[in-house]
This record gives sequence, structure tokens and C-alpha cells, in this order.
Amino acid sequence: MDMDAIDIVRETFFLMLLISAPILAVGLVVGLVVSVLQAVTQIQEQTLVFVPKILAMIGMTIALLSWITMKLMEFSIDMFSWSPATGG
Repeated sequence: MDMDAIDIVRETFFLMLLISAPILAVGLVVGLVVSVLQAVTQIQEQTLVFVPKILAMIGMTIALLSWITMKLMEFSIDMFSWSPATGG
């Protein structure tokens, strides 16, 4: 029984990582590009990094919305069809 709960938590964390990784990667890349541009142009405005990063992450979320929905639906179906008596 304990291993079943651990497996469910492991799958949940893996799904969270899988869904959030592309969105966070876009935020990282945009943040690095803006930081390099700030260093080159010597513009030291702190808020300049946040707006492009947030817009890029929102855009990526919208672009991946159907994939995210599909993954969450698959996970939900797996969780609702799981029975503790059979272990899977």
C-alpha cells in the first residue's frame, strides 16, 4: 500500500516537471537574452527583464495548452481507473 502511494506521488511530480519544463525553459532563455542585451547596451532597468519573460511564458503556455490538457486528462483517467485492490 505504501509503495502505491509513493508511485502516485512520483508520477504526479514527474507530470508537474514535464508540463512546467518547457515554459520555464522559455523564461530562462528570454531572461538570458534580455540580460545579455542589457549588458551590451548598459541599460540597467530591473523591470525590463520581467515583461518579456512573462509575455514569452504566457505565449508558450498558450501554445502548449492542448498538449498540457491532453497530459492532464491522461493522468486523471489513470488516477480514476486505478484501484487499490489490484494495485494498478
